[in-house]
Amino acid sequence: CRERRGLLITEPKRFVEEAGKSLEGALATELATLYTARADILMNLGGLRRALGELAAAAVLAPEDTTVGALREECGRLQKAYDQEVAESEALKAQSKVPAHMLTGFLGAGKTTLLNHILQGTHGKRFAVIENEFGEIGIDDALIASREDLGSEQIIEMNNGCICCTVRGDLIQGLRSILKRSAASGSRLDGVIIETTGLADPAPVAQTFFVDEEIKRSYSLDGIITVVDAKHVLEHLHEEKPEGVENECVEQVAFADRILLNKCDLVDEARIEEVQNAIRGINANADIIRTQHSQVEPAKLINIEAFSLAKVLEMDPEFLNTDGEHQHDLSVSSTSVRFEGELNHQQLRMWLSELQQNTAKDLFRYKGVLAVKGMPNKFVFQGVHMLFNGSFDPRFPWMPGENRECRLVFIGRNLDKEALQKGVMDCKVAPLRFKVGDAVEANCEEWIRGTVIALWDEGNPYRIRLHNGEECWGPVDTDAFVRRLPAGSTHASP
Repeated sequence: CRERRGLLITEPKRFVEEAGKSLEGALATELATLYTARADILMNLGGLRRALGELAAAAVLAPEDTTVGALREECGRLQKAYDQEVAESEALKAQSKVPAHMLTGFLGAGKTTLLNHILQGTHGKRFAVIENEFGEIGIDDALIASREDLGSEQIIEMNNGCICCTVRGDLIQGLRSILKRSAASGSRLDGVIIETTGLADPAPVAQTFFVDEEIKRSYSLDGIITVVDAKHVLEHLHEEKPEGVENECVEQVAFADRILLNKCDLVDEARIEEVQNAIRGINANADIIRTQHSQVEPAKLINIEAFSLAKVLEMDPEFLNTDGEHQHDLSVSSTSVRFEGELNHQQLRMWLSELQQNTAKDLFRYKGVLAVKGMPNKFVFQGVHMLFNGSFDPRFPWMPGENRECRLVFIGRNLDKEALQKGVMDCKVAPLRFKVGDAVEANCEEWIRGTVIALWDEGNPYRIRLHNGEECWGPVDTDAFVRRLPAGSTHASP
């Protein structure tokens, strides 16, 4: 017993268990009485958990002693009441904190579409939005619902870096700025929504809410929502990375509290099941919600109190280690183009189609907001590998006095940045070769003579009335589509 003398006071139950049969008879009774007396004193001082340890040891030494049993029952009841009071107090503290909701997911999964859907589906709520993009210029900020839709709250844009590393300090400053502005306005926010870049590891972003004291005191991380592209996710989940380089797509799934399996309309049921099995192999606990166009009831994603620090630490014991490093795939980069002026979107689409045919596998994401000559609305497009979608969106008109400009971003592996930038600039509007009334030939699978009757009609450089009375567009101002009449020919009127 001499070797265990320290445990007698510091860890009584362990001491008793290790001492075993050496504690019998009068010695056991005397020690049980000592522990019971100490427990009674500790209970009066409020040391209930320590008292339970003393009484547990006394119960081993004197299992038939009713006094020990009664005191142990009372102490357990008091401890349970105290724990409940603490839990209620923590819940009240959490209610006074601003809930933060993280939207993550690989490039092109549908995060911004989901963000707009949440904002439009929670009218009357006041959200601040932190938008992080990988490229040097922002595209998604132009696609987020207007500030009026957000209750005149804040949109903070973080570009040219990943929120999990190079602009992580900006995230902390952004969160602090939101608090200051909210306090100055005298209004309380209903939440902050953080949309990460598609290449972000959510772990360091979530870590921010637990290692920075001011952020920890003022915010609570409500949940991590990961949007998954049902059509393309498997190739990214199974991609082999160089040693030491993390697979961001896997990390995004692993840390998710809710998973939106998006674009289910683009694949069959067998593919969906295959994707769900792959997801469950990484994260068996997160609910999976099937969606199309990121349409889901916002109540399933907001104020769900799903993030559990204890579960995360169980999965990743080094989660709170701020000295840890993570490395992105250095072969993945972005290039951006931004200029005042207008584009021929037909020419751009032809060029993008050729780009897709040649580099689709390594072209993870491409998107843009364009000013198209002759069109009142912005042309909004986005692409993922071989998939492309673009339209003149009536929600985003060019406002009077607004500078008409074009912004495009390309993200992928081993990008030829010079070729991409040249390809875009080749589509920039230049002075046209022909004017209204000029006689030309139009390429309508065969060359047909006609007359130019309008310029920049529906975004096309030329509208042409053919000699047979029909009309067509000249989509690009090159000899491949519209050319001068051959030398020596005369124009025949219809």
